[in-house]
Amino acid sequence: MNVVVIGAQWGDEGKGKIVDYLAEQAKVVIRYSGGANAGHTIVLDDTTYKLHLIPSGVLYPETTVVLGTGMVIDLTALFEELDTLTAQKVDWEGRVLVSDRAHVVLPTYRDIDREMEEKRPRPIGTTGRGIGVAYSMKAARDGVRLADLSEMSVQESMDKKSRAHVAEYLARLEPMTVDLVEFVSHARPQDHILFEGAQGALLDLDQGTYPFVSSGYSSAAGASMGGGIGPRQIDSVVGVFKAYTTRVGNGPFPSELRSSDEEGLESLMRELGREYGVTTGRPRRCGYLDLVALRYIVRANGIDALAMTHLDVYDTVKEIKVCVAYETDEGVQDTFPSSAYALERCRPVTKTLPGWSESIGEAKTYDELPDNARAYIEFIEQWVECPIQLISVGYKRSQTIQRVDPWIRS
Repeated sequence: MNVVVIGAQWGDEGKGKIVDYLAEQAKVVIRYSGGANAGHTIVLDDTTYKLHLIPSGVLYPETTVVLGTGMVIDLTALFEELDTLTAQKVDWEGRVLVSDRAHVVLPTYRDIDREMEEKRPRPIGTTGRGIGVAYSMKAARDGVRLADLSEMSVQESMDKKSRAHVAEYLARLEPMTVDLVEFVSHARPQDHILFEGAQGALLDLDQGTYPFVSSGYSSAAGASMGGGIGPRQIDSVVGVFKAYTTRVGNGPFPSELRSSDEEGLESLMRELGREYGVTTGRPRRCGYLDLVALRYIVRANGIDALAMTHLDVYDTVKEIKVCVAYETDEGVQDTFPSSAYALERCRPVTKTLPGWSESIGEAKTYDELPDNARAYIEFIEQWVECPIQLISVGYKRSQTIQRVDPWIRS
């Protein structure tokens, strides 16, 4: 069975934990897009693992993980991450593979990225890691793929610094490199394969709030393009979202908390939710759950089930607001605008629901959650017309409530 996991907001939804949780039953986990600008934090047995390029499933000793075709790979970042895993006693040798059709982020791309951001009339708020440049080079057909690194004509086209950079890693890359299409084609019918997206679908180049988006594909369709399978081979799509909404970088955010909002709510979200970028350390912008945006992503990606994270952040909040529509100059609307500039002018129309004022971190089943927590979940399900099958009530792997097993065909 092939299951795709995507972020259903602007990234940072807790995909790493959900992928790690689902990977227990997966034979293979394939990250199909993005680069080292992504970040996943996983807490296991009081040890914190921070991953940027390597799929979360690497923490299971029997699971193979693959950096897919749609990724752009910073070789230094990759091997630094692998060395960190070795130091944390994770035996990854032979289990971390890289698609030979993936593109490489060359050292000069970082400088170009920062220069471009400084000159933009509309700054995007990039991480400055050369990710967008690598995707631009790929689209312009000037990029460099792993499969071509040994070609003399390709090496001669690089500057001296880039040639030296590539030469440093060629020997280590060789045993890790695979033809992803061939690799996936040999999977047995009973094998579960998990396809992991990067960022969130609202940052997808086409579905997201363009131009304030990532350069890769963050939508479910990207699993086919970057994961080595055809679209008809996708069996299920799981969308991950927070009980509230966050965003990093520039761009519209209608439900963002303003200074006039409830005193201390933003700092509560930021501190309890650890709302700081894993990659950059930047504080994330925080706001109410935006149901208009979430329903749009559910529909645009054919999401079959949702996974909710960070529900426990609301444990001490007496009343919870959710955004159910936008107020515009033309009136109230409950659909997501195509234009980022139109979205910037939207103001949230909210509905208030009662909180539960008790800790939910020890809940093991859905029925053990407080009545008001279940009412909040069920309100979201009805509004976005999609079931919430997984609920995270804390950072640990064990703090996950499973209502329906995503690996069982419906």
